[in-house]
Amino acid sequence: MKLHTLGFYNPNKLPHPEQIIFTQASVNDFTVFKEAWSEKENRTFFGDKMYNGRDFLTDIDNKFNSEMLTPVKAVKGIPDILKKFDRAANDLYSRAAPKIRQPIEALFSWIIEKSDIQKASKVRSTFGLNLHIYGRLAVAFITLIFNS
Repeated sequence: MKLHTLGFYNPNKLPHPEQIIFTQASVNDFTVFKEAWSEKENRTFFGDKMYNGRDFLTDIDNKFNSEMLTPVKAVKGIPDILKKFDRAANDLYSRAAPKIRQPIEALFSWIIEKSDIQKASKVRSTFGLNLHIYGRLAVAFITLIFNS
C-alpha cells in the first residue's frame, strides 16, 4: 500500500493533513492527484519532477486557479547555450522546491516513526491490513494531540 497526503503548510511544524488516501502500491501519484485533488480551487501544490510538463496541469490553472510547482526537469536535445543561459535560475528554483516539500516528507517520517505503520508482516487479510493501517495512524495522531 501507499500513503498519499494533502497537507496545509504549518510554519515551523508538521503540515496539517487535509486528506490522507491509501492506495495499492502500483497506483501512480499523478493518478491520485488527478482523481482526488486536481479540482481544488485557488491552491498551490508542490510536487516532485514527476509532475513536470503535464498538459493536465495547465488545465487546473485555467479552470480552478490552482498551480503545481515542481523542480525543473532537464529537457533532452536542448542546445548547450540555452542550458547555460537558464542554468542559474533553474538551479536556484530546483533547490528551493525540495525545501518547500521537506515538511510533507517530515510528516511521512513522523508517521513511520510514531506508528511503525510499515511493519505489517503478521497481517493476513484485507480487513487486518485496514485495521493495522488506520489503527496505527489514529494512535499516531492522538499522541500528537496529547503531546502538543
